[in-house]
Amino acid sequence: MTTPDEQADLRHERWAQQERAAASTATRDIADVPAVEVITTTAVHLMSAAAVKLGLADDPEAQLDLDEARKLINALAGLITAGAPEISSAHASPLRDGLRSLQLAFREASPIQDPIGKGPGEKWTGPVT
Repeated sequence: MTTPDEQADLRHERWAQQERAAASTATRDIADVPAVEVITTTAVHLMSAAAVKLGLADDPEAQLDLDEARKLINALAGLITAGAPEISSAHASPLRDGLRSLQLAFREASPIQDPIGKGPGEKWTGPVT
């Protein structure tokens, strides 16, 4: 017969084994994904999050957060600028278009306009007008 402490230790060990197995599976899965897919998927996630923070989703009043949107657009611009040469123009072009749309939406949503060339992501993309 096992004590409650021993039972807890066994449960913890089973949980730890399951976590190690899940991590191993995830590592194998990500190893099979091409870099272009990782880059584009990450960019799409950043775009979606930025759009929500710009109030372009279901509940604009509750979701609008320009500070968060700025951070996401900056990260997206850096990723696209750095990743574009690696993913081909066929993948990079729509990402650049989406980024530009978000930058323009930010400018429109912002009550205080950034100087041209100082808006979110413009450090990497150049001025967006």
